[in-house]
Formats: sequence, C-alpha cells, structure tokens
Amino acid sequence: MKKILLLSDTHSHIDDTILKYVAQADEVWHAGDIGDLAVTDAIKKIKPLRCVYGNIDDAKARMEFPLHNRFMCEGVDVWITHIGGYPGKYNPNIKAEMESNPPKLFICGHSHILKVIFDKKYNLLHMNPGAAGKSGFHQVRTMLRFVIEGDKIKDMEIIEMEKRV
Repeated sequence: MKKILLLSDTHSHIDDTILKYVAQADEVWHAGDIGDLAVTDAIKKIKPLRCVYGNIDDAKARMEFPLHNRFMCEGVDVWITHIGGYPGKYNPNIKAEMESNPPKLFICGHSHILKVIFDKKYNLLHMNPGAAGKSGFHQVRTMLRFVIEGDKIKDMEIIEMEKRV
C-alpha cells in the first residue's frame, strides 16, 4: 500500500501547508510546472518524488526530470505528463501511445483545473490535481491524495488550501 500526494503547477511556490501533506505521504508525484527547483528539493528532503517538467520549467528542470514519467506503482500502470489533455481531448502528441498502450492511471497538470474522470474508452482513471501554487487564474490552491493498494486506486481526497493571493 502506498499513500500518494499528487500536486502540480507550483510555479516556484512551496509552503508549510504543502510540506505538511508531503510528510503524511509515502510518495509525492508532481505533474509539472515546478518553477524553482527549490520546490522539488524541499519535497525530496522529506519523501520520494516522481516528477515531470512542464512548459514553464527551465533547462535545469528539464535535465533533472523527464517530459513523461511512466512507471508501475504496486499493480497500477501510471503515466504522468504535464500537458496531457483529458478524456475525449487528449494532447495529439500522446494520442497514439494512449490508443496502443493506455495506462491504468493517467495524470497531467497544466490547466490549473482539478479533474478526476474515468475514461471509459481507454478504461483508465484520469487525474489533474489543479494547481498548488499561487500563479495562475485558479482561485483555490488544490492537491489530491489517494492510496494505491495492489491494483486498486482508492481513498481519494481533494485537498483545498487557502484562496491564492
């Protein structure tokens, strides 16, 4: 069993609220637009991190993290990328892989809109945790946390932090 904290779009912002939830997880997954690598450095000091770079991330982030991160967590095939789209409107750059080899859990960021949708066409769960940072149009900072046990994704919680300023 793994307790996962999923966040995205920190845009260089890390604070005690985020770090409190990091400490409660077994692993942290970041779906891109990290901003300053001090964000991922702070997370890595506390828990294991799986991360991808996003469109705002610089060469340093792109050297440290991949564009796509596909891995197994327990019995779940996970694919994380930053600009992935959502069911019915996946990014054209990933469509062929999605059709030939869909994961069980597909995670992206970018939109700053929290969405969790079951995609019946590809039989997968799509997650976007919204934005944990303070930059962007979103009003409330959000993250997701859930448990992976064997091949099951369960106990999902939406974490809403204070309104961004």
